[in-house]
Amino acid sequence: MARGKRPGGADSTLERTRKAFARRQRARRWLTWRYLLAGVLIVGAIGFGVYAIYFSSWLRTQSVDVVGNAQLTDKQVLATAAVPLDGPLATVDLHAIELRLKALATVKTVDVSRKWPHQVRIEIVERTPVAVLDRGDRLTNLDASGVAFGHLAKAPAGLPRVKVGPAADGDALAEGAAVVAALDPQVTQLVDYVEVQTVDEIVLHLRDGRLVRWGSSDRAKDKAAVLLQLLNRKATLYDVSVPGAPTTR
Repeated sequence: MARGKRPGGADSTLERTRKAFARRQRARRWLTWRYLLAGVLIVGAIGFGVYAIYFSSWLRTQSVDVVGNAQLTDKQVLATAAVPLDGPLATVDLHAIELRLKALATVKTVDVSRKWPHQVRIEIVERTPVAVLDRGDRLTNLDASGVAFGHLAKAPAGLPRVKVGPAADGDALAEGAAVVAALDPQVTQLVDYVEVQTVDEIVLHLRDGRLVRWGSSDRAKDKAAVLLQLLNRKATLYDVSVPGAPTTR
């Protein structure tokens, strides 16, 4: 072997080293490009999503679905809800719509949601009337918690009237509503109206002229049960304000 000449084995090793280095460089470059491409795709996807949701016509608000209403008409609900149409569905302020609808006394609860791709859904639970509040010049519904709602041309059959005295406040009205809600259906049919003077002075006026001194709404179920038994006795006044010691006269 001539002096100064590299052995064949050394040349071969050097070539393999160069090739391995080149492969590593290509792998690094490809990895860099792959991350860059993935980033571009992600940014593009986000941009496309933002465009589709906020700027395109694909996800615009086109209709409103109202369910659960019976006393309120669709027209009343839609007018109060004031849902903006033709704008992006994603930007519709659902909370503001709920607040506007909750301002309606007839609405007990309401849930407003998005139904993709084009609809706002309004689900309403209305108050259930247990009596008719008779203020002399107008009639309104009254629910079991004492909330007055709606306007009536005349008292519907099957619902007793509630009349309030000059000293009756909101608490007294709530007491009167609680009394009506606790009455047995058999008794409710006999009641012409419930007179509410104060929270402790509630009197039932029956259709045949008899009176029932009820007191407050405390122990309402006990009072209702006692009254059912007392009505079998001939009397003009039944006092169940203390259900453990009822009296008649």
